[in-house]
Amino acid sequence: MKYDLNNLTLEEKIELLTGADNWRTSSSNGKLRQVFMSDGPNGLRMQNADGSTKKATAMPNLSVVAQTWDEELAYLDGETIANDCIDNGADVLLAPGVNVKRTPLNGRNFEYLSEDPYLAGVMARAYIRGVQSKGVGTSLKHYCANNREVYRFTQTSEVDERALHEIYLKPFEIATQAEPWTVMCSYNPVNGVYASENRKLLKDTLRDKFGYKGLIVSDWGAVHEPYKSLRATLDLCMPHNGDYAQNVKTALENGYISMKDIDFCVQNVLNLIETVENAEKTVNYTKEERHANALKIAEGGMVLLKNEDEILPLKDGKKYLVAGYLAKNPLLGGGGSAFVQTDYPVSPLCDLLKDAMPDSDFEFSSVPVQAWEMPNELDLQRAKYNYLIAREKDAVILYVGDPNESECYDRSSIRLHPGYERLIKEVARYNENVIVLLNVGSAVDMSEWIDDVKAVLLVGYAGEAINEAAAAILSGKTNPSGKLAETFPLCLEDTYTGDEVGDGFVEWYSDGVFVGYRHYDRYGIDVLFPFGYGLSYSKFKYDNLKIEKKGDAEYEVSYDITNVSDTDGAEVSQIYVKDIFSMVVRPEKELRAFNKSVIKAGETKRITVKLGYDAFAYYSTVYDAWHVENGPFEIWVGASSADIRLKGTVEVELPDDGQQSQI
Repeated sequence: MKYDLNNLTLEEKIELLTGADNWRTSSSNGKLRQVFMSDGPNGLRMQNADGSTKKATAMPNLSVVAQTWDEELAYLDGETIANDCIDNGADVLLAPGVNVKRTPLNGRNFEYLSEDPYLAGVMARAYIRGVQSKGVGTSLKHYCANNREVYRFTQTSEVDERALHEIYLKPFEIATQAEPWTVMCSYNPVNGVYASENRKLLKDTLRDKFGYKGLIVSDWGAVHEPYKSLRATLDLCMPHNGDYAQNVKTALENGYISMKDIDFCVQNVLNLIETVENAEKTVNYTKEERHANALKIAEGGMVLLKNEDEILPLKDGKKYLVAGYLAKNPLLGGGGSAFVQTDYPVSPLCDLLKDAMPDSDFEFSSVPVQAWEMPNELDLQRAKYNYLIAREKDAVILYVGDPNESECYDRSSIRLHPGYERLIKEVARYNENVIVLLNVGSAVDMSEWIDDVKAVLLVGYAGEAINEAAAAILSGKTNPSGKLAETFPLCLEDTYTGDEVGDGFVEWYSDGVFVGYRHYDRYGIDVLFPFGYGLSYSKFKYDNLKIEKKGDAEYEVSYDITNVSDTDGAEVSQIYVKDIFSMVVRPEKELRAFNKSVIKAGETKRITVKLGYDAFAYYSTVYDAWHVENGPFEIWVGASSADIRLKGTVEVELPDDGQQSQI
């Protein structure tokens, strides 16, 4: 149905610009269909009328999805969640979040994608396309520079223009190519002005520069002065704001806003309603198939971080101890609006391993009950007993994690609870073959215990199929192929921000464009595990790099990857670009493309990727646009940001009239 805004009275128009309640748009006196919105991004989170939470498929958290480096799996993730949305009547899923991981302390990093803006944007774009392919809308969030939970309502993110565009806006610029039905503004001010009132961000950048045509919605309660948000082209204030109508009417009477301003936003709400009405909602997965999809993504997103002496996959006919409360009750996701309530029974890891490897012996121990609690004397006595059991086993699989990752607050440390660190070291005293499973949503400092263990598998917050995926990788049924989407530093002090959080009013982003691996590269800081890192049961060899010029600043990069092992596997290869000489300071290298390909044992596969203008550009504050300087650039192809296998050089030669004079 096509709606004409001229059929609405002024009161009905204004009513349409704030929610009818917590989750629905207004009907404007029953004239319009209401749009129902619901939380994501790791599955549907919707409340029943009695306040309880509906059951849905608990998908791997976006941090795990990003670690797949696989756009097809990101698309599948969105598609699967959309099925649950349709079953429960949700029109718009409030996801995905693409805020850059500037600090590992951010309590919400588990539901964000990466420290790298390109990877975050590309994976979000695929996720959005997956959701919307089923006739369900998305809400790209939180726009923008919302990189902490502490002080998120008040503290302004003071970011220079270049860093804003290259790091914090870039994921949104890429993801809007998928045409999300809505974009959600963040709570925080940016450069002194609340995101909800920031016309430069909303109108000048998102709408005009990025070409976004959809609806801009506030985060829940992010609107402070309704008419100022409306003037900035924020279309929909959520949830219902009882003061909204009077505030806007008064502003209209005083000439602070015009009817043109109101009609612009009303039209965007009407456009969303029409989009929802015209959408063909299609359910294509059964409940069982949705779980299978969750398992597939979890398997692809778990990262093998250490595998000394090739202790993994587990060997048949051996005796193993599976230890830790989380092996039976894993953390499926982080807390807050992203937490998903599932009714799928999570199988204990020990039982799954018994089924996968019937010729081996697996014994379970739950001691300590929860290592983040202070153990009592009985727990300590049980622990000592189990240490003796551990000594008799061929290896110990120790399941540890961090339950303190959530919306609304940040982590105070990136180390595991001291109880877990003590447990790992103590078990390693009794058995030299310890395999640690990390049930966390963000980077962890492992310096206290990493040298004491043989293997580390980052299972992450991998949703309801977490134990099935872990068992498949441990047993060798699945070859791990995930790679880190964020750097794991040696310690918090090595990060740029350390334990600083701002003063509650202002945080100065003095790191500029040097975020994540760009920071460690610039200052030559060693890390525990670099961005893009992940082990496989296969071994891969890179060679035969060829770079062909296809346009003024367009190149085709191709290279061979050979699986030199006896095991089929998937390899994520990463293409970085380095500006050898620049008139502005630039990172050592920047991710500009990637590829994930399955390569059979002994097979050689030719990989081809394209690099365009964006791959060589920086954001010029002089031209207020993306700019490429003429000169030499290096193209690096690697297995991680620190494992560069191939290098080549190109000479970019754009027309001279668009170039500044150089030294």
